[in-house]
Amino acid sequence: MAHLSTAELTERTAGLPAAPADNGTVVQLILRPETDTRELVDSCRVVPGEGIVGDNYVARGSSSTPDGSAHPEAQICVMNAAVLDVIADNDREKWQLAGDQILVDFDLSTTNLPTGARFSIGEAVFEVSDKPHNGCQKFSARFGLDARRFANSDPVQRYRGINVMVVTPGTLTTGDTITKLDESGNGHFPPS
Repeated sequence: MAHLSTAELTERTAGLPAAPADNGTVVQLILRPETDTRELVDSCRVVPGEGIVGDNYVARGSSSTPDGSAHPEAQICVMNAAVLDVIADNDREKWQLAGDQILVDFDLSTTNLPTGARFSIGEAVFEVSDKPHNGCQKFSARFGLDARRFANSDPVQRYRGINVMVVTPGTLTTGDTITKLDESGNGHFPPS
């Protein structure tokens, strides 16, 4: 299977329209009920400490915690759908291979969503984790080494996406609006 080169990924990503800084959209929701198993869903429930109900986040655990338990700052992985579409060479069937549970049309950069920033989808509230979301060996195997390097190349743009924690439970549905919250959990962040 041929994969895109770094030059191709860079060129195609540079041509993408800017993602919304607020009032973004949930493009796709994906459950990972077991390792290497994906299930596209139209809606799902999120719960603090558990992530998405029906996902294997808790059962899978993490190699980055001392006791192998689930990493508290990596409950859910979020990625920009347009960037993933470039990496997947415009093959939407490959999106679920990335391993992210929420694919969005939303600016995930540190400029727009610094660590600790909060956003809502429906009644659910999420907080951006300090734990980087980096491409791994599985990502390389599925999309190529250049894609992994590219996805991890810009810690400000966060092409690979972000890890988030659930602050307030709720139900998400494809097409839901994503709204940035201010420090009090209301409205929008003030303009920078």
